[in-house]
Amino acid sequence: MLNTGANWVIAQLDYVWVMAGLAFLFIGGEGLVRGATALARRLKLSNLIIGLTVVGFGTSMPELMVSLQAALKDTPDIVVGNVVGSNIANILLIMGVGALIYPMDSKSASIQRDVAVMIVATIGLLVLAYRGGIDRLDAQIMLGCLITYLVVVYVLERGNPEQEPSTQDNPAELGIFMAMAWVSLGLLALVVGADSLVKGATNIARSFGVSEGVIGLTLVAVGTSLPELTVTMIAAFKRQSDMALGNLIGSCIFNILAILGLTALVAPIAIDARFTQVDIPIALGVAVLAGLCIYIFGKIGRLIALGFLAAYASYMAFLFMI
Repeated sequence: MLNTGANWVIAQLDYVWVMAGLAFLFIGGEGLVRGATALARRLKLSNLIIGLTVVGFGTSMPELMVSLQAALKDTPDIVVGNVVGSNIANILLIMGVGALIYPMDSKSASIQRDVAVMIVATIGLLVLAYRGGIDRLDAQIMLGCLITYLVVVYVLERGNPEQEPSTQDNPAELGIFMAMAWVSLGLLALVVGADSLVKGATNIARSFGVSEGVIGLTLVAVGTSLPELTVTMIAAFKRQSDMALGNLIGSCIFNILAILGLTALVAPIAIDARFTQVDIPIALGVAVLAGLCIYIFGKIGRLIALGFLAAYASYMAFLFMI
């Protein structure tokens, strides 16, 4: 009887770990983005570079922390499921929610360029999956591609600079030391949150007989995408569609090239056959679908958003049926 009671308490603690992890990831992601954006503005970086690097990397930090923790704990399915599931959630769930709040205009040449890069990166991931995984050489190539992409974007956009943000637009702009404090505290919260989420989610998966891959594709993926959801909703309410779309598409690119690249440098990643046969092809199909909507219609309207959300609900149902 005592053993049964003890097991019940331990099982409940796993849910506490997951909830605490999600909370820390949300707080950490928000703090990191806020501090890093203020720091970038203080350093006179353009809005484009802030969006591509600071916000893109910042909102993807939960994925990185969770993936590194999972790799060190030898749970590669959570690593791959986290990235693939986050990319699917970014487009179908978060883009759907954002466009439902306010339709997203996607006529910007920069957005269309980044969509193409996202699709190519996803194709590259599928090729690596068919090979069986990502080794350290692959990781170096992926990171090299990311750096090349950022340099090319910087060079292309340098001839058409955006208007720099004025501090008068935001009188409460953080000072450089406060910005650094937000960044540091954000990173600390992300580390704590990632460890808690992976620990709790892995234990729950094993206790229910649910595969770690499915947990990575669902709970972990949505949990680590909370910063993207926050930024997208705020941007949608402010009717800043370029920021919302740029954040989501940029995060998808970073998830593949940076998150998997950096994680594979620490520990090579084996990719299970189920990801090759099901989830990565779905992620590629979703990326292509978003690209077609952007290229053909020039925006993500509310009707398309409802379709995205319905597709995501169907995908979730499918995951727990197989």
